[in-house]
Amino acid sequence: RLFRDRFVGVVRSGHPLAGRDVTLEDYTAWSHVAASRRGVFTGPVDDAIAQHGVSRNIAAVVPGFPAALAVARGTDLVALVPASFLINLPGIAGLTWFELPVATRPITVSQMWHPRLDADPAHRWLRQFVLAECRARMPEG
Repeated sequence: RLFRDRFVGVVRSGHPLAGRDVTLEDYTAWSHVAASRRGVFTGPVDDAIAQHGVSRNIAAVVPGFPAALAVARGTDLVALVPASFLINLPGIAGLTWFELPVATRPITVSQMWHPRLDADPAHRWLRQFVLAECRARMPEG
């Protein structure tokens, strides 16, 4: 395991949800852009808000988080991205993020490799380097 992550909401600067604590009512009142490589519209946040008897309106589905952020920057749609995705991201200007009004399971980000590479010195160095960088940027606690 490299680190644990969580989802956050992202809106354009100047959006009515920007810069405040977002309630479940606020969150579901706005339409959303979903990032999905497979065109799946729902995920863990939808399961969490369904427990409160509400749902969110997915107005657009895009193939990845960069596209979701671009849509959020240019519209009033709300994007959902892992918090780690916003670290050192060029072009974060024009966007603001907020904690979700519901709890979702943490996201575990791991590195994996084929067992035949366990003893390879260069591969071992790379794995340790990636682990150290992730732990430094995403300390758990």
